[in-house]
Amino acid sequence: MKNSILVLDFGSQYNQLIARRVRDMGVYAEVVPCNISIDELKSYQPIGIILSGGPSSVFAENAISIDPNIFNLNIPILGICYGMQLTAHLLGGKVEKGVKGEYGKSKFKILKPCKIFENISEESIVWMSHFDEVVQVPYGFEIGGKSSAEIASFFDEEKKIYALQFHPEVSHSEEGSKILENFVFKVCEALKNWKLTNFLDEEIQKIRDKVGDKKVILGLSGGVDSSVAAVLIHRAIGDQLTCIFVDTGLLRWKEAEMVMQSYGEYFDINIIKIDAKERFFKKLEGVSDPEEKRKIIGHEFIAVFDEESSKIEGAAFLAQGTIYPDVIESQSIKGPSAVIKSHHNVGGLPKEMNLKLLEPLRELFKDEVRKVGLELGIPHELVYRHPFPGPGLGIRILGEVTPDKVEILQKADHIFIEELRNADWYDKVNQAFVVLLPVKSVGVMGDERTYEYTAVVRSADTVDFMSATWSKLPYELLENVSSRIINEVKGINRVAYDISSKPPATIEWE
Repeated sequence: MKNSILVLDFGSQYNQLIARRVRDMGVYAEVVPCNISIDELKSYQPIGIILSGGPSSVFAENAISIDPNIFNLNIPILGICYGMQLTAHLLGGKVEKGVKGEYGKSKFKILKPCKIFENISEESIVWMSHFDEVVQVPYGFEIGGKSSAEIASFFDEEKKIYALQFHPEVSHSEEGSKILENFVFKVCEALKNWKLTNFLDEEIQKIRDKVGDKKVILGLSGGVDSSVAAVLIHRAIGDQLTCIFVDTGLLRWKEAEMVMQSYGEYFDINIIKIDAKERFFKKLEGVSDPEEKRKIIGHEFIAVFDEESSKIEGAAFLAQGTIYPDVIESQSIKGPSAVIKSHHNVGGLPKEMNLKLLEPLRELFKDEVRKVGLELGIPHELVYRHPFPGPGLGIRILGEVTPDKVEILQKADHIFIEELRNADWYDKVNQAFVVLLPVKSVGVMGDERTYEYTAVVRSADTVDFMSATWSKLPYELLENVSSRIINEVKGINRVAYDISSKPPATIEWE
């Protein structure tokens, strides 16, 4: 931990992505609140500090700030976006409200060489997302580069303080990873001494210390996240863990049978199956709002666990496979990040429940979770199964959820996944599914008029699920999928393909 980089969280959607990029270099990184005290910060003994971006403005009332003494600790600092503006503001530079802002891809030109720009092209494409801009650097600092803004970077090599207006952590910044590497290794002089096995050893010990002799109940869905969480917790506390698999009626085609069979074959874990289909459908009657659906499903899920926990003597914890993209989209985890939507295992939890939460994967991205799963010995076909949202098909059926609609969607989704596997495309994309729209259109089948639902096929390519592009599937594959769904699924007469990226869209429709 003494070789660590601290990321101060000012609420950027990408703050944990910064930490992930650093971890990928073999250096431990951790996200901490931006209002951390100097004494607590020093207790980490970091070799470098990164100030994240954020949605705020240094001019806003109650603007988020930090103790200026952080710049006197003789610890290398890199300010990103809001972190750059705050650095300028606190050290005597000048920040002004922008006229039009700078968003998306932009051309960055290096004006003055420095350590973080070593072996970086003089001009490159970077990812911008800011409105305010720095118009004067602090005394003693030099302008490092420009974009459409005259000052897109500044630095003081002697003080080892650097600032970037763009986001080097996102893949859209062509040489962003190299810039971060330069900061981590050339400026902070970090050693490559961290890997996921370190995380495993530490998390297993944390679980043991937190749980003690109590029992843990885990909501097992059969998806990657809950599977990895289950095996990790079981590795730590053994039979103190009981997994509860709830058939909500909102699962994929024959999901319940697959989950019980897979876990019976691969894992020696206590599993209880609960059939709660009627209970969930009744609660969802007449409900169309996506947030309300998510919260109803989440509340009902927890209610089931509360009921079951009363039957298990000593049960004190509810374990979940929550991962970081769930958290960052649902609430501000350590800083003032913008809420995008609630996830049933994050924002949908009731304020009061009888069980304490245990979420060992909460700070990991999907690709890191998969690596942990392989380290734990989980079979490849389960680890690399496409993710499935906690609320299930409840958020893939737009509008009211009914048993009939679920059956229609299950069949359509099964056909899509089957065709992806047949065409050897399943492992080439990261998430694929079908959405059922509350829209009917006219069609013709066998010379007869039809008036049926529209299905939307969605396939996304992504590394961390924080950003994604739509999959460029072959036309022949899409044609086969469309033909089979329309001909084999009664209730659908039109199929569309979603070609939206994230952002601005999310991967799921609700």
